[in-house]
Amino acid sequence: MAAFRSLRRRLPLALLLAVCVAASRSDPSGDDFYNRSICKLQPYRCGEVNITYPFYLSDDTADVLGNSSSYCGYPGLAIDCVDDEYPTIQLGGNSSNTGYSYNVTDIDYPTSTIYLADPDVLDDASCPRVDHNVTVSPSPTLWLNLSDYTVRYLLFFANCSINVLHVPNQSDINPIACASGSDGDYSFVIPSEMPHQLLLQMCSQQVILVPVLQNASLTPVDPQWSTSGYRDALKQGFQLQWDSDRKTERCAECEGSNGRCGYNRSGEFVTCLCADGHVSDHECTKGSKRKKAIIAGILAGTLSSLLFLCLVILTFFSAYKYGMLPFKSKDEPRIESFLQKNGNLHPKRYTYADVKRMTRSFTEKLGQGGFGAVYRGSLHDGRQVAVKMLKDTKGDGEEFMNEVASISRTCHVNIVTLTGFCLQGSKRALVYEYMPNGSLERYAFRAARYIELRCPLPWRASAPSPPLQPTPPPQPSSPP
Repeated sequence: MAAFRSLRRRLPLALLLAVCVAASRSDPSGDDFYNRSICKLQPYRCGEVNITYPFYLSDDTADVLGNSSSYCGYPGLAIDCVDDEYPTIQLGGNSSNTGYSYNVTDIDYPTSTIYLADPDVLDDASCPRVDHNVTVSPSPTLWLNLSDYTVRYLLFFANCSINVLHVPNQSDINPIACASGSDGDYSFVIPSEMPHQLLLQMCSQQVILVPVLQNASLTPVDPQWSTSGYRDALKQGFQLQWDSDRKTERCAECEGSNGRCGYNRSGEFVTCLCADGHVSDHECTKGSKRKKAIIAGILAGTLSSLLFLCLVILTFFSAYKYGMLPFKSKDEPRIESFLQKNGNLHPKRYTYADVKRMTRSFTEKLGQGGFGAVYRGSLHDGRQVAVKMLKDTKGDGEEFMNEVASISRTCHVNIVTLTGFCLQGSKRALVYEYMPNGSLERYAFRAARYIELRCPLPWRASAPSPPLQPTPPPQPSSPP
């Protein structure tokens, strides 16, 4: 049993090893994975705005297939969540400058529209001024664009030498009171569609072009325009749209398979990022099949290992039950003691394997008795034997050995000779000389001489009787 305990300790390690081997063989692409944190499966809320694909947080970048700072989303749609409350996006950046940050006020995903506002305008409640152009130039690294259908423009003029703008057939337009001084330092804000040639001539500072919503109320002739009118239009911000038509065919197939497109800093499509963490050339379907293959491989390895474990345990217990293991049983000392005490008188001891071999696995059954069945067998020298397999054997084997000792000393003209025995585990058998059918009387005189040679000790009547050979039916007498 010590060997069994050792085997039992080693089997869990073998099982784990088999599972690991199965798992490793099921996944041929060991490095085709990415950092899943760069692709958020759930929208991220920054302030009042939900951030989700194709937008991405500016910090969520990683190396993907050797492309550093790759991201999960469209080029130019990086959102910076300031203090976890103020979402901003950069526009107008290039190799020489980083551009300007604009506050994101809303994102309408179904219409691919993002709403922005200049932070300087939002911070200045009384007299907002814009000192830079809003530059949106679609490029490989920026998929946003301004549409004339959704925006209008305001023109900012500063350092003007006139203090009023005369517009033909319209009321005069006054300068911005809070941004104008005296002695030729006046500022004007007008819609781009109004005539402004005079301002181009009379103002020395560069003209600033600022987009506003198409439906913004732009009435420069309104007396409130120079104070709160233009300010309200600026605070409504403006809107941009991202161009999904710029997707490559591989990106479109990726999104069609529930994947997300991964791009690098140059705006080039890198790979398809799948939800389970692996990457694919253009779609996640193959990745799903690979994942199923991994799971199937692990399951197959686990089941195979469990089956092997069951077979090992079954084989062990079967061998132990039938006495086929090379372990010495607790009855071995008694058997050795018995054999030493009886010297040359003891019958030969056989193993259970020997018994199966001599009976050809118990193929020919001679009879059935109360203590067991009798089978015909052959020894290696050709002699025929009758093997009695005892059933319902209990105890530690000592009683059986006493019976073998008694039978081995018993010699009688009507009792066949015990030539051997088997005691291995729970298997016990008695091996007798086989006598073919016929009357025992035919062997009486020959048996008498046999007794003189083989029976130097008196036989004991208390020994259990070996099986008697069957006697043929009496022959009818001849007529006189």
